[in-house]
Amino acid sequence: MGARGARNWRPITLAGALIVTFVILLVIGMRDPDATEPQPVAAATPGDWMRKITPGERPPQFVLFSYDGAGSHEQWQRLLDLAAKSDARFTAFLSGVYLLADDQRKQYTAPGHPQGQSSISFGGSLDQVRTRINDLNTAMQRGIEIGTHYNGHYCSPKWTTQQWQTELHQFVQFVGQAGVQGLKLDPAAIKGSRLPCLEGKFDAVFDAMRSRGLTYDSSQVSDGVLWPVKEKDIWEFAMPMVRMPAAGNKKVTMVDYQLWEALNRSKDDKSKRDEFARATLEVYRAAHDATMRGNRAPLPIGNHFTDWAGGGFGAAAEQFMAEVCTKPETVCTTFSEVIKWMELQDPAVLDQLRRLPAAQT
Repeated sequence: MGARGARNWRPITLAGALIVTFVILLVIGMRDPDATEPQPVAAATPGDWMRKITPGERPPQFVLFSYDGAGSHEQWQRLLDLAAKSDARFTAFLSGVYLLADDQRKQYTAPGHPQGQSSISFGGSLDQVRTRINDLNTAMQRGIEIGTHYNGHYCSPKWTTQQWQTELHQFVQFVGQAGVQGLKLDPAAIKGSRLPCLEGKFDAVFDAMRSRGLTYDSSQVSDGVLWPVKEKDIWEFAMPMVRMPAAGNKKVTMVDYQLWEALNRSKDDKSKRDEFARATLEVYRAAHDATMRGNRAPLPIGNHFTDWAGGGFGAAAEQFMAEVCTKPETVCTTFSEVIKWMELQDPAVLDQLRRLPAAQT
């Protein structure tokens, strides 16, 4: 019958043709996509929260997930999948040396350090760098923001403006070089930074940032959760100190490494994975509850692409992302999107929000 039909198309009625077309489309639609073939994903766009709030209206509760380093392929895959399911966006602060293969290490010279040295590893093989570039491209396509974590992760509390400019210049160079290999990150699109070890003379850092067109930082520390302020034309999203019940209610900066240090002096005990995940999740939930009920300040949550303590801190952040980002009035987004939102608001409204007491746990 199929052969006869193939030879005699003319007698087929319009209705018959439509039926054939429908069946073909149905069969195509039921086929499983090739797992090795990347599926196109539309770039994310802000929801209906990107507007000026009305008098008396409370702002959305922004949650700002961020990840320092941004080098692990496995963690990129897991986080991108989770973010898509949770309607979440986050910010990745990229370490520039991850764009250099190990045999390209001589291209980097940190201020005050020998050529080719770094406090963290370089990018591995060229194939590993290419995989990382693909991960970054996919992330950007999905609305993930890329900021800078500078390069070699040196704790640098005494660097001058010129030294920070040198570090930023090299970061921009590495991003530009990676563009030849397919990285679709325009250096001019990089607007934010987080300092290694959260250390630096901020006057010097901010001068260097402004010279490169950066507009925000998330490295200072605050007592509780506060609304961002502008310092020397740089928005500062301070990392909050919050209470950690599992560490005797000690106040700890809400960054995974600091939580780890408070729990067991950052000893890499994999048997503590579940215990540390529960303790960290308790901190995150309490901070979200405090800001929701209190000043509604954007809530920064700092993490790394690591598997410290068997991955307990990463597991806590991922579970929190899955549960909090779909809550009413909560928006999980990027630092730059929150800046856009703030710039839509009446300055008097922002001043009023900043005068509210810090959200405390």
